[in-house]
Amino acid sequence: MATQTKGVVLLSGGMDSCVTAAIAQQTHRLALLHASYGQRTEGRERRAFEEIADFYGVEDRLVVRLEHFAQIGGSALTDPRIPVPEREFEAVAGSGAPIPATYVPFRNAHFLSVAVSWAEVIGARAVYIGAVAEDSSGYPDCRPEYYRVFAELVRAGTKPETQIEIVTPVIGLRKSEIVRRGIELGAPLHLTWSCYQFEDAACGACDSCRLRLRAFAEAGQTDPISYRAPVG
Repeated sequence: MATQTKGVVLLSGGMDSCVTAAIAQQTHRLALLHASYGQRTEGRERRAFEEIADFYGVEDRLVVRLEHFAQIGGSALTDPRIPVPEREFEAVAGSGAPIPATYVPFRNAHFLSVAVSWAEVIGARAVYIGAVAEDSSGYPDCRPEYYRVFAELVRAGTKPETQIEIVTPVIGLRKSEIVRRGIELGAPLHLTWSCYQFEDAACGACDSCRLRLRAFAEAGQTDPISYRAPVG
């Protein structure tokens, strides 16, 4: 049963952040934060956020738009001139592999900064983020050491009485384990959205779709969202 202590959860609308919210609500009263940043599927991700927030009955919601990411560019998610890679996650994931084109430079620091600011104002004691280190696309801002360093920054840069923990409950899990955990907790995985390219039906070909599909297959489950064409 949740305590009266608030926990801010960064909720993109994707599978990992949804399961992170399911984990957080076991011990904290949820405050959900969504950041739009000019990504290709911005509208669909916002819809997923709102539907998941409704599912959990969360009133504390904050939606911010970080427009500078589109101006900065450098990512296939925010620059339409850079194509989204398809069927390449096996090549980009893993230690020593090149960083994929879908990496948004230093994105999670921006998200966490907003989350910590809000947490400090509303008296939350934790900020949750659904970063995954291993079975993922290999983004450098999803590594455990990144969050250990950021936790030190939070301690150094907030009021003396502020005590905010950075929590990464799925960072060491494989995607298939996240699926199983979500099902175990009754997380609304059918409301989530992972596709990098489209908003009507998932492409099934981008890194995020293929990682998701593999996760459900390894978990022995059927992905509940719609795809544009049969995938395999």
